[in-house]
Amino acid sequence: MSTVTLRDRRCWIVGASSGIGAALATELRARGAHVAISARRADRLEGVSRGDMVTVPCDVTDPAAVATAAASVEAQLGGIDLVVWSAGMWGQLDALQWDRESFAEHVEVNLLGLNNVLAAVVPQMVARGAGQIVGIASVAGYRGLPGAEAYGATKAAQLVLLESLRASLAKRNVAVTTVAPGFVRTEMTESNSFPMPFIIDPDEAARAIADGLEKGRHEIVFPLPMAVLMKVARLLPQRAWDAIAARFAAGRRR
Repeated sequence: MSTVTLRDRRCWIVGASSGIGAALATELRARGAHVAISARRADRLEGVSRGDMVTVPCDVTDPAAVATAAASVEAQLGGIDLVVWSAGMWGQLDALQWDRESFAEHVEVNLLGLNNVLAAVVPQMVARGAGQIVGIASVAGYRGLPGAEAYGATKAAQLVLLESLRASLAKRNVAVTTVAPGFVRTEMTESNSFPMPFIIDPDEAARAIADGLEKGRHEIVFPLPMAVLMKVARLLPQRAWDAIAARFAAGRRR
């Protein structure tokens, strides 16, 4: 496995006002990368940057705003070598009281937002014959769990999208890396009332991602116990997984 340096790489992190994205921005900058960060909350971006990163606020659900942000980042960094998708939303869904708007919002942010970013950067990378796309999905996309109907569906779609894109862009020298974290202590998870096994801090997640990028991995899954657990879960027969999911659902209703 070849080693890749992050030093002097021009990186744009989308969804970097908090959580994994913010921690990764700090980690990449510490490893010598030139970093630009985007999210809706401009004040939070400035807090992450501390004057050491390019900050370009934008809403990922607005295609024109994303295209404008990409052009601004490219101009200020002198190009974009690596794009990290770290934006997203999570909300538990009660299938017994189906919330159409919540499901649609998950799709709008987690999936169509990623689509907007890809539209803004992939053509330029293909034309240049170089670049890397890093998509932060989730192990929640490996199997279906009650309460994660919306989030899990969008994460499963991201996993398939990134895998397909990796094959399609390889011949143009554009790399695609899939990141699938387990539970991480962020604003998204702080309201969870259910057990979150093997949960880690954002700084640890950022190090795992940066290490994986430097090792040239196509897929980065962490922490290790959760990675093993979910990889095994993917292999379980459907009847066995249905029984596990049903018990989880029963536990949530108590």
